[in-house]
Amino acid sequence: MNLVFEHFDLYLRAFGWTVLLFLASALASLVIGTVLAAMRVGPVSILRAASTAYITVVRNTPLLVMFLLICVGLPTVGITFRFVEDWHLDAFYFRSCIALTLYTSTFVAEAIRSGINAVPLGQAEAARAVGLTFGGTMTQVVLPQAFRAIVPPLASVMIALLKNTSVAYVFGVVEATARMKYFTNITARDEGVFVLFALGYIVLVEMVSLGAYSLERRWKVSRA
Repeated sequence: MNLVFEHFDLYLRAFGWTVLLFLASALASLVIGTVLAAMRVGPVSILRAASTAYITVVRNTPLLVMFLLICVGLPTVGITFRFVEDWHLDAFYFRSCIALTLYTSTFVAEAIRSGINAVPLGQAEAARAVGLTFGGTMTQVVLPQAFRAIVPPLASVMIALLKNTSVAYVFGVVEATARMKYFTNITARDEGVFVLFALGYIVLVEMVSLGAYSLERRWKVSRA
């Protein structure tokens, strides 16, 4: 543990990268997952079939394979995201965000779809009766109610995403797990290092859980 405390700035910086990776992937996953869910329950059969196929394939693909496809496969076929270099972004970090987003968005989509199905059908029918389009019905009537119903399952998806960021260290992102590996490689005793980094992950997971719990309670109060 003394080694970690002596280089505590590296410890904090590593978890900073973990938090940034989590936040970027979480926001993108929420946007893409919402679009996928809307396509899945929408009236256009082609979009419904495409979203169903995409969700089925990606959800059944291991996360490590997704990382390999994005971080190794795309550069191999010449897709290098030149704008990443132009904007001075970290290429490993950007590709890891893509892999995590594509993977997590499918679970977000299924959670949102379950919330949409929980909304009484009469709500959507009443919205259409007053002249709202499908898009207006989803954004103004259905999705606001669906998001209130899916806070617990969506929180579980976000917690899984937070822990899944550890896979990024294999592909060059110096986040918490990569820094833990660095410390364990230069010390003979690993137990203290493992405990400190495990505590860091526990704190982050509890923060996500507390945020979801607070949001759920606030929405319950507003409905009451």
